[in-house]
Amino acid sequence: MSSTALTAGTFETTVTDNDIVLVDFWADWCGPCKRFAPVFEAASEVHPDIVFAKVDTEAEQGLSAAANIRSIPTLMAFRQGILVFNQAGALPAPALEQLIEGVRSLDMDKVREQLAEQKAQSA
Repeated sequence: MSSTALTAGTFETTVTDNDIVLVDFWADWCGPCKRFAPVFEAASEVHPDIVFAKVDTEAEQGLSAAANIRSIPTLMAFRQGILVFNQAGALPAPALEQLIEGVRSLDMDKVREQLAEQKAQSA
């Protein structure tokens, strides 16, 4: 399964309607983005149950700003609509695999509890 291009119009639905979504924010002129692209695509073939999505930061500047993208590539991982990972920089294949397994193994009930506690503390 290859990656899917996301736009401002498809981002939220894609993230909320799928269990696990990895989003690569990239640009055509970005050398590290070009080096990470085949790693990301290869992982998409190995994990067909995960949505691998890409956001072109040049074409989707509003979405990139809303996502607070400061450098590229930036990889975000969402699980059940919740952002669980956000890091700038190209990951090597073994690190991406480790991230995928980590996201898969998350206890989402605990994640939701922690988010609720953080929200209550900041209120």
